[in-house]
Amino acid sequence: MGQTALTGPDAGELSEIVEGVYAWVQPDGTWWVNNAGAVAGDDGLLVVDTCATATRTRRFLDALAAATAGAPLRWAVNTHQHGDHTYGNSLLPGSTALIGHTAMRGALSEDPLLENPPAVWEPVPEWGDVTRRLPSITLDRALTLHLGGRRVDLRHPGYTAHTPGDVVAWLPEERVLFTGDLLFHGLTPLVLTGSVDGALRSLEWVRSFGPEHVVPGHGPLLTGAELDEVLAAHERYYRFVLEAAEGAVREGRPPLECALTADLGEFGGWADAERIVMNLHRARADLVGEPLDPARALSDAVRWNGGPMSTSL
Repeated sequence: MGQTALTGPDAGELSEIVEGVYAWVQPDGTWWVNNAGAVAGDDGLLVVDTCATATRTRRFLDALAAATAGAPLRWAVNTHQHGDHTYGNSLLPGSTALIGHTAMRGALSEDPLLENPPAVWEPVPEWGDVTRRLPSITLDRALTLHLGGRRVDLRHPGYTAHTPGDVVAWLPEERVLFTGDLLFHGLTPLVLTGSVDGALRSLEWVRSFGPEHVVPGHGPLLTGAELDEVLAAHERYYRFVLEAAEGAVREGRPPLECALTADLGEFGGWADAERIVMNLHRARADLVGEPLDPARALSDAVRWNGGPMSTSL
């Protein structure tokens, strides 16, 4: 289950976690470079997320076809709205039933980054030959799929966390959990379009499944024994963000100023550390009850970073 050292569109490794359950892990897991996966049933596959670009999605689907002797892609689920997990949807066969949360479908339908990615990343993402494809089946709290004799539970936590429409895929018999971006393993979490409080609250919900194998949204795979450490690190980070935001609101300091003076400590070595700025924007907006300004949050992150944010797309 080791990870390749390659980066760029040729990176990615398909691992069979347990029989018929696959994880597609893309190093280095930073901006726009996600994890995905699939579950094999008696009559076809359930795909869990696609990738940001046409090139990366095709590599994932080609690897999956090779590992499963071309098993048909019957269903697919998006764990949330963000393009690194959804822009490749249009490369799935037209017959694939695409599933997502109701809020996720609405957000993806209005996502402006597919057509116009801003120059806040270097290089500016080029998605390739993809088009917007929305789920045709939506859920609000829960949906259970029966893939022949295999059960997959799709669950929403009941509140906004990483996004308003987060969905996990849980295999209760195999004890495998696909968390989407409720978990970032070894790099900085992001809650710009979600809630810091909700993301913090979701950690105990993730723990409550008691998984033996975990596929995070980004970063290396986890065993159940490793999960508590990762959840604890997320908790410390989210509490750090909330405390910094509360102090900044009391002192009348904007998120960028707060971020520039914050000591990231143990979190300073995490990739995509500039997300502290966006997370502080999110926390401040929720604390004061004002709408979030995404453009300002992104431009402030670029200023904190000293230039465009790096991606290996």
